[in-house]
Amino acid sequence: MGEATGTVIAGVIAFAAAVIGAVIAGRYAKHGAEAGGRKAVEAALAQVHGQAAAEHWQWVRSQRHQSFAALLTAYAALDDVLVRIGPEARNGDGLDGATGHELRERTLELQAKTSQLALWGPNEANGLAYALTGKSTAAVGALLQAASPSSTDPSADWSSSDRAKGEMVQAYAAFLERAGEIIRDPLQPVS
Repeated sequence: MGEATGTVIAGVIAFAAAVIGAVIAGRYAKHGAEAGGRKAVEAALAQVHGQAAAEHWQWVRSQRHQSFAALLTAYAALDDVLVRIGPEARNGDGLDGATGHELRERTLELQAKTSQLALWGPNEANGLAYALTGKSTAAVGALLQAASPSSTDPSADWSSSDRAKGEMVQAYAAFLERAGEIIRDPLQPVS
């Protein structure tokens, strides 16, 4: 075998090695590109899901704030009616139909706002809201009982009414305190 033949064989072997190396490198490059592409898609999906979860959490938090505010507004409206009619009822003036209607409307509004708050939670706030509504309804009932012309012992009825009003105020304070803590906590969970 001559030098020229050896050079040709070496050239063919080098060419074959280069082609085989290029094919192998191409396959690994393709595999690497596919794996990199998959990882990029997974990272993008994770970012999108994370952003969606953060936006959902902010939306739920906003709904909570609005429902807390609506409940507190409904409570204030009911309390305003109770404060306004309390002295008249104690003087024996009784309650006219319009006042009784207004009292029922404010009570129903408080109950509706409590039900709306139950959608947004958290469960602790829901429990406090239902306690507030229950105590408020009891205070309204006690006031109506005390103001009733058929009341047999007016002093006992008014002490019962005063006690029920005090429990309503305590339930309000408990709800207000916890609602404020929830609103101020940036890490409050959605559920």
